[in-house]
Amino acid sequence: MVWQKYNGETIRSSINEAVEEIIKTETHLGNKLKVYIGTDSQVKRGVIEFATVIVFLREHKGGFMFIHRDRKTHRQSIKERMLTEVQKSIDIAYLLCPLLDQYHIDLEVHVDINTNPNFESNVALKEAMGYIMGMGFQFKAKPESFASTNCANKIVQ
Repeated sequence: MVWQKYNGETIRSSINEAVEEIIKTETHLGNKLKVYIGTDSQVKRGVIEFATVIVFLREHKGGFMFIHRDRKTHRQSIKERMLTEVQKSIDIAYLLCPLLDQYHIDLEVHVDINTNPNFESNVALKEAMGYIMGMGFQFKAKPESFASTNCANKIVQ
C-alpha cells in the first residue's frame, strides 16, 4: 500500500513506521496530536477513485496528512460505495490503533455520509455507525467529518 504526503512525496517506510516517526517528532517538539482517518470516493467515467487520509492535527498549531489512493473498476451502489469507504478507513484505523494507544493519541474515524435522510449517502449511516463504534472507534459523520468530507474529498476531486 503506497502512501504519500500532501506535497506528493512518497512515504518509503511502512505506514506504521511513518506514523510512529511523526508521533515521536511532534511529541519531542511539545505538540499534542490527534489523529483522524477518513475516506472519500468519486465516480469518474465508470472508475471509482478512493482517497484515504490520515490527518494529524497539532493542538493549536495546524496539521498535515498522509494520503493513499485506490481505484475500483466495477460498479457499486451508493450504499456499497459508502461502506467500502468505511471499510478502507477501518482497515487503517485498526492497523494504527495499537501504536496510537501506546502513545495515548486520540483517534476518530470520519465518514462521508450525510446524517440528513434527504441525501443519498444516508442509506449507509446506520451500518457505518454500528460498524465503526462496534470496532471501538469514535465516529463522526457529516457535517463533523472533515477528514473525509474535506481532506479526502479534495484528493478525489
